[in-house]
Amino acid sequence: MIIFSLKPKLKSNFATQIKEQQGISGRMNKFRTYGAVILSMVFWSFSFIWFKVANEYYRPIAIVFVRLVLAVMILGAWLIIKKKNISIDRSDRRLFFMLAFFEPFLYFLGESFGLTFVSSTTASVIISTIPVVATVGAWVILKERLTFLNYAGIFLSFAGVIVFVLNKDLSLSFNLKGLLLLTFAVFSAVGYNLTLSKLVGNYSPVMIVFVQNVIGGVLFLPLFLLFEIKPFLAVHHTVITLKPIIELSVFASCAAFILFAYSVKNMGISKTNVFSNSIPLFTAIFSFFLMDEKLTLMNIIGMVVVILGLFLSQIHAKKQIIDDALVLTGKTA
Repeated sequence: MIIFSLKPKLKSNFATQIKEQQGISGRMNKFRTYGAVILSMVFWSFSFIWFKVANEYYRPIAIVFVRLVLAVMILGAWLIIKKKNISIDRSDRRLFFMLAFFEPFLYFLGESFGLTFVSSTTASVIISTIPVVATVGAWVILKERLTFLNYAGIFLSFAGVIVFVLNKDLSLSFNLKGLLLLTFAVFSAVGYNLTLSKLVGNYSPVMIVFVQNVIGGVLFLPLFLLFEIKPFLAVHHTVITLKPIIELSVFASCAAFILFAYSVKNMGISKTNVFSNSIPLFTAIFSFFLMDEKLTLMNIIGMVVVILGLFLSQIHAKKQIIDDALVLTGKTA
């Protein structure tokens, strides 16, 4: 009788232990996932600051070209280690060229030269409107339905940008040329988004980023050789001068993206992409402490309105393929 009475108890204890282990495993997995996505946001936020530091020693095209070369080497090694297939269907080659032409080529021309005229925080706020403009592009070109909240979010985001860049007397508080260049980068990212939507179902995200960076490096090579090879060689290269470019390549172009892709896999696209709205906030905080950048009350109000608009503009059930494309847009190079 004693033996029979112990069996249910032993089974009960064993089941409890399994549940506890599963609970611990689940909490650890959630902790890793949230840690990965937050760390990726931190790296992307720092990318605006790292570029400003690198720009003290190197010109924009040189920074972009070296960054792309290093990123290709790192992502290529990652794909080889993971034994991923990197072949491209002949029918998709034109799309990959268009993809790379939009981003990183046109996108980086706008963002990099724009950053030479405005602060890191300003650049991050303008670039953060990419999801909003991409949503408008999907609405106009792909006839994607929007809700009332989406319209409200689009209006709020653009209103927030206006508040951010204007003084109380309605004069521009930031360089117009820099704002136009960054706006050019935003629209380049939208072209990238619409092109990418035709590829994301057939290739892995890391594979797409690797190929577009290879093509982007080839496109930037003539510009680098024609305009910036002499200034680049004239710089006394040290660990200090090269460090921000290496940080851009290792952390912003590679680590952040891999961490973000890991989070998407475990958390889902919609939940993960919401974290992207924190990039301007992180950039503002880091720039305040590291770059001594100041923010006015108008800037802070504008930033809050932009972020609120970003949340609202993305609250709708988009097609999965467009959602996938939006995740990569503006984050891949």
